[in-house]
Amino acid sequence: MDRRNFIKIGGAFAGGLGLGKMLHAQQMPPMQQGQAQNSGAPSTPADFTVKIGTVLVELAPYRSLSTIGYNGTSPGPLIRLREGKPVTIDVINDTDTPELVHWHGLLIPSEVDGAEEEGTPMVPPHGRYRYQFTPGPAGSRWYHTHTMAGSDLHRGTYTGQYGFFYIDSGKDPGKYDQEHFLALRDWEPFLANEDEDDEDEDPNAPKPEKPDRMPRGANGYEAVYRVVSINDKLMGGGPPIQVKAGQRVLFHFLNACATSNRKIAMTGHKFQVFALDGNPVANPQAVDVIAMGPGERVDAFVEMNRPGVWALGATADADRNAGLGIIVEYENQKGQPQFLRPANRVWDYTVFGRPTAPPAPQETIDMIIGKVPGGVHGFNHWTINSKEYPHEDEFVLRPGSKYRIFFRNRTDDDHPLHIHRHLFEIVEVNGKPTGGVMKDTVVVPQFGRVAVDLMADQPGLTLFHCHNQMHMDFGFKALFRYS
Repeated sequence: MDRRNFIKIGGAFAGGLGLGKMLHAQQMPPMQQGQAQNSGAPSTPADFTVKIGTVLVELAPYRSLSTIGYNGTSPGPLIRLREGKPVTIDVINDTDTPELVHWHGLLIPSEVDGAEEEGTPMVPPHGRYRYQFTPGPAGSRWYHTHTMAGSDLHRGTYTGQYGFFYIDSGKDPGKYDQEHFLALRDWEPFLANEDEDDEDEDPNAPKPEKPDRMPRGANGYEAVYRVVSINDKLMGGGPPIQVKAGQRVLFHFLNACATSNRKIAMTGHKFQVFALDGNPVANPQAVDVIAMGPGERVDAFVEMNRPGVWALGATADADRNAGLGIIVEYENQKGQPQFLRPANRVWDYTVFGRPTAPPAPQETIDMIIGKVPGGVHGFNHWTINSKEYPHEDEFVLRPGSKYRIFFRNRTDDDHPLHIHRHLFEIVEVNGKPTGGVMKDTVVVPQFGRVAVDLMADQPGLTLFHCHNQMHMDFGFKALFRYS
């Protein structure tokens, strides 16, 4: 059994969009970038209101669960805005615990970014907080809770607090027939000591950072999940995506899982990937498989040119059988959905970039990622350069300087690393140079190395962390400070 799945949802082959309703803006006067207000009900209306509260998620007619979500749904409503147009968002916390909403991938001031470490105030229980900022850059972003969870699997990203946040540039020609926002999601977590069992792992992947000696001790607790869905539906839980032969379908994919890296495919169809984390890539490519760590997004077109009934789902059998998939049904086609695992399931960021890296900047930062095994009755702890958070004054940036950051993963886990309020350019993956791939989250494979170039152009406290909730909670984060 895959450690991330406890039971299989037998024969569950159908899907659903279940995204909730798009929030529509009201007219209001412009506001200044980065304003924040924490008080009672303001006198002027917000463009949008996000209400945090209990929601009932119907994964399938035979399976429901209760969690915390936004505006009565999970995923929360799609927030779609125009780039550069200021926005006001009121967050109302209808729960008994303090909360935060992080605007993932946006280049906004730290006081409204939604991270307590950066100085954003918590939204108090049964209180409210007003965010005001100018959204950008254009592309696929998202919003989610940024509270710590620790051993409480009913907090943080283990809940249903997430939603799509899409920023339009006004330049999109709209050359597609359908558009779908699809999030991969784990549910019903519990703790276990099982090791990762990734049937899609590449046995031939280079391991330039593998240490001569591994830390002694048994692996600690991991988060394990009973069911996995796309948006709020298991395969078998909702209607299929219905298409016609010859249509061009635009998919916005998001990995909204708390801890799990995932791969998806659709038999007989290729994904024409044109953007990663919402940012156009230098070299768009057609691929059989999309891989995403928690926090990552992929935008891709699919040409509907093979009539039939197909499962768009996880390449790992255990994940797909646990519900991770949605059915794509062509017009006048019936029957059981078909799925064949692609022979090549390797995901390579560099194929979307240029074959050479940009010139190396003078400033470099080395980050050596380490693991302290927790043992059978404890939690693993995670270190950067042999230390856990907070790394006081260790990473100080000079405004206007460019830095080459080397992420050296000396652990046996893949890590989705996220830098708040900035974009970075991938310039090396396991010794292979590249350029032109801009992201805010990157998966550094086990015993692997990724180098990125970061421009220090967003003054203020900036949080860096692993987007695996459990890793972040147990040491794997740091603050970048500006001098």
